[in-house]
Amino acid sequence: MSATLLLIEVSSIFGAVYMVLAGWMHLLFKDWSLMRVASEQAFGFSICCSFAFYYNGLYNLRNVRDLGEMSPRLVRSIPLALLLLALLYTFFPGSKIAPGLLILSVLAVAGVLLALRAVFYKILHHRPFSHRVLILGTGPLAQNLIRQIELQPACRYQVAGIVDDSSNSALFEDESIRRVLERIGYPYMGPLRHLRKIIDMSRPDRIIVAQPEGLERCPVRHILLEYRPRGIVIEDGVEVYERMTGKIAIEWLKPETLLFSKDFRRSRFDEGLARVTSFIIAVLGLIFLAPFFLLVALVIKLDSRGPILFIQERIGRNGKPFNLLKFRTMHPAEEQTSEWARDNVDRITRAGKWLRKFRLDELPQLWNVFKGDMNLVGPRPHPASNFAMFVLVSRNAPECGQPIPYYALRSMVRPGITGWAQIRYRYANGLDEELEKMRYDLYYIKHMSFYFDVRILCQTIKVVLFGQESRDEAAAAVATEPSEQFGSAA
Repeated sequence: MSATLLLIEVSSIFGAVYMVLAGWMHLLFKDWSLMRVASEQAFGFSICCSFAFYYNGLYNLRNVRDLGEMSPRLVRSIPLALLLLALLYTFFPGSKIAPGLLILSVLAVAGVLLALRAVFYKILHHRPFSHRVLILGTGPLAQNLIRQIELQPACRYQVAGIVDDSSNSALFEDESIRRVLERIGYPYMGPLRHLRKIIDMSRPDRIIVAQPEGLERCPVRHILLEYRPRGIVIEDGVEVYERMTGKIAIEWLKPETLLFSKDFRRSRFDEGLARVTSFIIAVLGLIFLAPFFLLVALVIKLDSRGPILFIQERIGRNGKPFNLLKFRTMHPAEEQTSEWARDNVDRITRAGKWLRKFRLDELPQLWNVFKGDMNLVGPRPHPASNFAMFVLVSRNAPECGQPIPYYALRSMVRPGITGWAQIRYRYANGLDEELEKMRYDLYYIKHMSFYFDVRILCQTIKVVLFGQESRDEAAAAVATEPSEQFGSAA
């Protein structure tokens, strides 16, 4: 839906600007041959605006859900669009729009976008084209799905009702719980033993099974199989959650899913393409950014005492350790410090604050990419000390001997300078937050492709250029450099 909205708005921007320019040219010169010039100018204007709107998150429909959230981003986009236009006019002077017409074009675009979005949000919130969904289950998975449906009206799901297993129907004997469900528009339809009657009465377009244990009962499976040929889509709640959030629900992930899944593997072509692309970009980056590296090194030296680079042993592909390079952004520690970000805030230098904000401290890792320890995109490599803790300490999954289930899967691929977890979540401050990042890492490993890597790189450029935080980050956080000693860096 975001791509469709982008296409519609780019076309509308082009049309609005073209009408302004063509109308003015015809009125002033009475010459229809100038319409080609107007179309070229309108095309350049619309492209610059679309880039500005994208980088300010106007097409992230999860965060921009109404005009109140869209309008400030639109205002912030205008200076960036004008800057891009100035660059365009430098290389293509013939596409330049006169200042007066440029102002009219900006006003026309703002008016058209606000009108389009007003209609779009009205349709979206009323959901006339939505799919009626019946949810089986009332547990944590079902509650998370309902929360995501509320947060993402663009998903076009409308909950028609909730069905819970008869063994759990006692939950709804309390009238206060029943009233809460009905107040938010999600009535309890009854237990699973009445599933056939409930489906006939509610006529859902989709049924989401958010209570996997319910399918162990043969009647439930047979009923769902009976209705699937009738056009009702039956969906696994775990897969729906994954699709809506961009992360994997580890707590509901079954080992056999990983054992027999055709996912969690990358074709040799995609793997080779990612490696060649990473190598070429690393070489070009090391060559062209060399003067910038020298400037950053000088700033670090002038700002605080200590080495320029921070070197730390990290774990790479197949558990192989390597030395990761970063620009030093903290005052060196005199003794071993905590691994977690929240415990290292006071050590950040003045230069380090800005290097971290724009992720410039990561640039020396281009050398690691060049050597083959890393790719541009992949799960972030964890410090060797953290790796041992995550693998050996038993907490969340005692039967597996791991605090983070399936943690070893991160070593299937080369780590990266940037990754899906980095653009979607903040720095981790404990095992619970590491578990949350692991959800995103597993999602990347499951769906990794060259196109996915390009998407992640585009999101990373937004962070580097504009210092934006990751999508789920509520406040600024810092990465850890737990053992920066005076002699630890070259």
